[in-house]
Amino acid sequence: MSSGIKHILDKAVAGERLTPEDGLALLQSHDLIAIGKAADAVTRRLHPEPYRTYNIDRNINYTNACAAVCDFCAFYRPIGHEEVYVLTQEALHQKVQETVDLGGDQILMQGGLHPKLPLEWYEEMLSGLKSAFPQVNIHGFSPPELYHFHKLSKLPLETVLQRLKDAGLGSVPGGGGEILVDRVRKLITRGKVLTDDWLNVNRVWHQLGGKSTCTMMFGHVETLEERIEHLDQLRSLQDETGGFTAFICWTHQPPHEAPWYDNRKDGVDMSKLPEAGAFEYLKTQAIGRLYLDNIPNIQSSWVTQGEKIGQIALSFGANDMGSLMIEENVVSQAGTVYHLSVETLRKCIREAGYIPRQRNVFYDYIDEADEFGQGETSPRAASVALPVLN
Repeated sequence: MSSGIKHILDKAVAGERLTPEDGLALLQSHDLIAIGKAADAVTRRLHPEPYRTYNIDRNINYTNACAAVCDFCAFYRPIGHEEVYVLTQEALHQKVQETVDLGGDQILMQGGLHPKLPLEWYEEMLSGLKSAFPQVNIHGFSPPELYHFHKLSKLPLETVLQRLKDAGLGSVPGGGGEILVDRVRKLITRGKVLTDDWLNVNRVWHQLGGKSTCTMMFGHVETLEERIEHLDQLRSLQDETGGFTAFICWTHQPPHEAPWYDNRKDGVDMSKLPEAGAFEYLKTQAIGRLYLDNIPNIQSSWVTQGEKIGQIALSFGANDMGSLMIEENVVSQAGTVYHLSVETLRKCIREAGYIPRQRNVFYDYIDEADEFGQGETSPRAASVALPVLN
C-alpha cells in the first residue's frame, strides 16, 4: 500500500470523516486494491448482516420530449421532432402490470422536461397509477424534472412537491446529478437545473418527509477536484436532512453518435470522449463509500458496467446490486446494453459470498431469507481480505 494514502484509509476504516483533500489524494492514487479493501471494510462495518440486496423494478420513460439540451443524452428529442412521444395512461398501466406480474414492487418513472404538460397531468398520472396499483411504489421523476414543474407551473417548489406526494409520488431518484459543479453543468447541459437548485429540490423533498437517492455520472469533462466537490455537496446535504437512502455512480457512456439537433449549439461532442474503464469505476465507487460516511447504501451499477464488474463492485464498497431493470431506455440509447435475470442477479450475490435478498426502495427486505436460512451465517460473514499491493 502506498504510504501516502495509508493514513487516509486508516481514518476511514476507523469511522473518521475524510476531508476533501483526503478524497482528492485517493482519487489521484492508483492503489485500487488498498482503496477497495478499505471500502469493503467500511461496508462490512455498516452492513454486518450476511445479506446483499437487489430489487425488481421497471424504468418507464413517459416522454422523450425535452426542452433541455444535454450533450451526453441520446434519448431526448426536441419538441417538434417526429420521434417525440408521450405514453398514454393505458400504456403506462400495461407496463406496471407487467412489472407486478414479474414480482416487481416499484417503477422508476422519468422523462424529459416536456415544455407543455401541466402539473395536473402528472397528478392525474400518479393518482391513476396508485389507484390501480396501490402496492407499487412510484420512484418518480428527478430533481431536474421537479424543478421544471415548479418553473412551468409558477407555483412554490414546496407546493409542487407536496401535491405530487399527495397524488402518489413515493420517492425521488437522483437522476440529473451528473457533476454538481456549475462549471461542468453549464458546459455539458443547457436549460437544465444548476447545482444549488438540484440540491434544494432534494432538501425540500426531505423536509416533506420524502426519501431520495443520489447519483454521480463521472469520467467526462470534470476534474478530480470537481468529482470530490460533488461528493462533498451530497455529504453536506445528507448532514442537514438525512434523506438520501443510497448513492449510485457510473461512468459516462459515450453515445455512438452525438445526437445533434437544431437546438444544440456550442455543445461538447461527448461521443469523442474516451470512456472511463472498470479501474476508474471501481476506484471512484470505493472512494464514494469512504467519503459518504452518512449515506447508508451504495448501489453497484451493472447496468453500465456489466455483470462481472457489477459483481466485483460488491467488494469495492457496494452493498446492493441494484435493480433487475425490466426496461431501460436512456443508457441503452447510447449503445450500452446489459440484461440480467433475477437468477443471475442472485447468483452474482451468492458467488460473492452473501445471501441475496430482495428489497424495496427504502431498503426494507420484502422476501424471506433462503439458502442459508434466517439468522444463519453466510460464507461471507467472516472477513474476506483482499490482497494488498506493496
